[in-house]
Amino acid sequence: MSAVLETPPGVRDEAIEYFAGKLRFETDPSDVAADIGAGVTGWVLIDSRSQESWDQGHVPGAIHLPTREIAARAADVVPAGASVVTYCWGPACNGGTKAALELAKLGYPVKEMIGGFEYWTREGLPVETADGITRRSSDPLTAPKGIACAC
Repeated sequence: MSAVLETPPGVRDEAIEYFAGKLRFETDPSDVAADIGAGVTGWVLIDSRSQESWDQGHVPGAIHLPTREIAARAADVVPAGASVVTYCWGPACNGGTKAALELAKLGYPVKEMIGGFEYWTREGLPVETADGITRRSSDPLTAPKGIACAC
């Protein structure tokens, strides 16, 4: 008996619905970086981590809005009509999901950046601190030199 096929995969229409649904609610660091680099507007990036975490480094251009402050401050920091992308630490943290839920409750169209700040940095993307913007070396397991997933 196959461990993989013990629960059979969804059929065509189920699979389309499921995977299209994931893409409606998720994006990844590479796509966020591509939009930032191209100057794409219409959305904002929310870092939902604590002040201490933000100070250690964050995505350049992100807005710092800890989850516990979303209800009180979102209207002041999210431009009217903008879509929102949230992130927290990484895949073992559901803080970005919690922030996305709070923003959705307020009526914002929202996605979560899967992988969070961990995968942003592991891909060698720019990191901002009080000292400025730097780039750390990419992790060869997530962003091998000279290889692109081209997805």
